[in-house]
Amino acid sequence: MRERRRTLERRAVAITLLVLLQSLAMIFFVADVAGDIVVDGWSAHLLVETAATIALVAGVVFGALQLRWLILRARLDETVVATARGAMSDLVRQRFLDWQLTEAEADVALFALKGCDAGEIAVLRGAAPGTIRAQLTRIYAKAGVHSQVGLMALMVEDLIEADAIKNSGNLG
Repeated sequence: MRERRRTLERRAVAITLLVLLQSLAMIFFVADVAGDIVVDGWSAHLLVETAATIALVAGVVFGALQLRWLILRARLDETVVATARGAMSDLVRQRFLDWQLTEAEADVALFALKGCDAGEIAVLRGAAPGTIRAQLTRIYAKAGVHSQVGLMALMVEDLIEADAIKNSGNLG
């Protein structure tokens, strides 16, 4: 998440610098067109140069507005992800309590929810694969599912239902 944020910040800085450079070019061309009109009056060349300058101004304005929108959207996305992460964490903790998982089972279940298979969990926990498989079997039985996919689906379903209940009060 931090790396994604740094990447977004770097892009925002790069786009900001680009918009600033375009703004400087825009100021130069607006001043040049205005000066040419004052000195030489209107000509076909100046009409083309004026049209190009107007397009540059429109591009700078659009770029600045787009940059602002992207930054606001990135902030909103971060907020949504943080909220979802918190809700998922709360849900996982509550379900582990509801199912009366032991501390070891809760650790194994968390790794299973993260997508680790029994062998990976065994390595991470420094346990025998058979022990992990036995713990997973007990976890699935306590949760009322038959597999790791079922466990994941149950958590997602609970999260969606909790969100639907929360949002049904907002329909108003």
